[in-house]
Amino acid sequence: MKKTILALVAVAMLSAFAANKFGKPKTIVHVVTVKWKESAKPEEIKAAVEGVETVAATYPGIKNIWIKTLKVQGAGYKNAFVMEFKDEKSFKEYVDSPAQKAWYAKYLPIREESTTHDITN
Repeated sequence: MKKTILALVAVAMLSAFAANKFGKPKTIVHVVTVKWKESAKPEEIKAAVEGVETVAATYPGIKNIWIKTLKVQGAGYKNAFVMEFKDEKSFKEYVDSPAQKAWYAKYLPIREESTTHDITN
């Protein structure tokens, strides 16, 4: 009996570690990499990247943001940021919203080029 209980406990413990738990959220992840114009000043770049926080604070459809760039691939690309939208409706309504327009006033004049990737489940 004692061996059976120990065996069941061992199986239960192994089962807990055997499979990683993960989710497949329905949010939209908007990933952007940026190449800045040569004329862009460091303080302008900082303001543009920090502007993502302002957008998130003023647009209720944004759930989370990531603005600290650790690594960016592609010649000349210096920064990356991510906006997580609550749902597809919020994502679509963000385009031309007052929040986007206000941020674009800082961002677009110093952006040479960017790539975007929009991902969901």
